[in-house]
Amino acid sequence: MAKSRRDRADFYTLKARAEGYPARSVYKLEEMQQHFSLIKAGDTVLDVGAAPGSWTLYVKRNFLSTRGRIVAVDLNPLSLSPLPEGVMEVVGDAFSPEIRKELIAHGPYDVIISDAAPQTSGIRSVDTSRSEALCEAVIFLSEEQLKEGGNLVVKLFQGGGQEALITEMRELFDRVKPYKPKACRDDSFEVYLVGLGRKERSRA
Repeated sequence: MAKSRRDRADFYTLKARAEGYPARSVYKLEEMQQHFSLIKAGDTVLDVGAAPGSWTLYVKRNFLSTRGRIVAVDLNPLSLSPLPEGVMEVVGDAFSPEIRKELIAHGPYDVIISDAAPQTSGIRSVDTSRSEALCEAVIFLSEEQLKEGGNLVVKLFQGGGQEALITEMRELFDRVKPYKPKACRDDSFEVYLVGLGRKERSRA
């Protein structure tokens, strides 16, 4: 049986291996960083759905020196050994009360990044629905834990709910843009929603 394109190592996969990243997804964040200037040196960053760790490692290498830190949360541990200095790993459900409490204790954050994806079923309508729910949960974290002026990037499987999520994000951010990096596979239906400039919180 002939192998599909997903079974073969493409340019980004080979590049990731050569540069020491666990996955090719790092180049999606790199492109969005170049396009939107999401992260600044010394920022405090929350990476939701961080495993295996490519986005976390990219932030560590490029933006964290003597200042700044990244909190990486996922149901699974990172594939980074040893864990780089300035990286805090939290293993668990980012949306559970106990883990949220831990994340809040290490915040607030200048940037929240999320390449998280739901467990897929192969049924597109089911998978997009799950992705929309996951995306909405990450948006809630940004409402709760992101500093004023902060930025968000979150992955979404495209379906019928994209415009509703963009509308929701526009209540929180000065600018909201859907963006599909070149590093996304041709047959992928994922897109990233980028929120720039967390609005000032209303005062009671």
